[in-house]
Amino acid sequence: MKKSLGPKTLVYPTPVLVVCTYDNEGNPNAMTAAWGGICCSSPPCVAISLRKATYTHGNLMSKKAFTINIPSEKYVREADYFGMVSGKNEDKFAKTGLTPVKSDILDAPYISEFPVNLECKIIQVIELGLHTQFIGEVMDAKIDDTIQEKGEPIIEQIKPLIFALDSRNYYGIGKQIGQAYSLGNEIGKEVNS
Repeated sequence: MKKSLGPKTLVYPTPVLVVCTYDNEGNPNAMTAAWGGICCSSPPCVAISLRKATYTHGNLMSKKAFTINIPSEKYVREADYFGMVSGKNEDKFAKTGLTPVKSDILDAPYISEFPVNLECKIIQVIELGLHTQFIGEVMDAKIDDTIQEKGEPIIEQIKPLIFALDSRNYYGIGKQIGQAYSLGNEIGKEVNS
């Protein structure tokens, strides 16, 4: 038996993404967002949705560029802090001791210490209601040398954070349970036997 909860955004899990921008004075800013993810593979694009009231929203509208930074479990405190205070009032990089690095290809910083960084130019802005969705084409993806093998990321070494909206808790990833585009073949074999 299922219980109706009404319209809710219950997508599990949601990623913990740290969106970095520059303001009009060239100051780096970071904001944690869970409303985001992959939205196109060719060209490679990601989408983030932010409330208009955020400082980052204004930076995105002005600069038309952002980075998505994937924090590892090691930086859960910093990622949480980035979502708690406004860059309008705080220098979040000074407070956390993390390092903003200016992108060589667009007008946005990325976080040196975070293992994965996506450099994105905004190609579409969609007003949705309380949130504005920014679609960014990924112009470059950076990953630490220590967490890749043959140019491919190793998720167990990245140790990305995930977020549960209902409980407002952060989690790490679990163990691998199977290979995609392989496990389903077992069903076809069962049916044909």
